[in-house]
Amino acid sequence: MSWEAADEHDLVVRARCGDTEAFRTLYAHYFPRVYAYVAYRVGRAQDAEDITADVFMKAVAGLAQFEDRGAGAFGGWLFRIAHNQVALFYRRQRRAGEPVALDELPDVPSGDLLPELAVQRKERFARLRALILALAPRRREVVLLRFFGGLRNQEIAEALGLDERTVAAHLSRGLDDLRRRAAPEREGELL
Repeated sequence: MSWEAADEHDLVVRARCGDTEAFRTLYAHYFPRVYAYVAYRVGRAQDAEDITADVFMKAVAGLAQFEDRGAGAFGGWLFRIAHNQVALFYRRQRRAGEPVALDELPDVPSGDLLPELAVQRKERFARLRALILALAPRRREVVLLRFFGGLRNQEIAEALGLDERTVAAHLSRGLDDLRRRAAPEREGELL
C-alpha cells in the first residue's frame, strides 16, 4: 500500500473514532521507524522495546488531543512523543553514554543475516551510535529523526518545535561533524 497524507489523515480520523484496524495500520507503518530512532538513542534492545511500547500507548491515549495540521503532522506528533519518552528515560536512568555490550544492542530489522554479518552489523551500530552521541544534542536529535526515524525536515520541525530552516541547518552541520569524526576511523580501516 502506498502511503500518502490523505490516507494517513483518513486513518487518524478513523482511529479517533475507535477503529482499531486504522490504528493498527498507522502502527505498522510507524513502528519500524520509531523503534529504529529509539534504539539508536538508548542503545539497549529491552529499553528500546519498552520505550517504543510506551510511545504507542501514549499515542493511543492522546489521539483525541492530536491536532492535524496537514501532511506530516501525525509523524511529527508521534516522534515528539518518542523524543519525550527517550528524554524521560534518560532523566530516570542517568546513564547516557555508558558502554553497551554487543549482546544488549537492539536488532534493527534488516532481513535475514548470517550470524557473522549480524555481529558485524551490531559492531557498526555501536560505532555509529558513538559517533552520533558525540554530536551536539540538537544536531544529534535532528540526525536521528532524519535517518533513523525517516522523517522529512518539515516533520522534524513539527516534532521538535523548530523552524524548518533551523532543522536543515542542524542537519547539514551534524552531517559535516559526523564526516569529520568518521574520517580518521575510515583511514584506520584502510591500513
